[in-house]
Amino acid sequence: MAETRAKGASNRGFAAMDAEKQRAIARKGGESVPAEKRSFSQNRELASAAGRKGGQSVADEDRSFSRDRSLASQAGQKGGQASHSGSNTDRS
Repeated sequence: MAETRAKGASNRGFAAMDAEKQRAIARKGGESVPAEKRSFSQNRELASAAGRKGGQSVADEDRSFSRDRSLASQAGQKGGQASHSGSNTDRS
């Protein structure tokens, strides 16, 4: 399968690899850390605080959900459906 590249784009490096190869490399990085060292998987409060801190670093006018409550509601419903649907693999 031939990929089209933008003029001047490099055909080297991670970004130039096909998506499956990128996922394989990223997976190896995640697997290299033992489960007991993955702080977010061990401490939900730490993960929550980090997410909150990241959200606060975005300017108010750039926060989609704070400007459009229906968008936030739709995203929350979609997430709830995905997490409670059992074997549902379609999370788009």
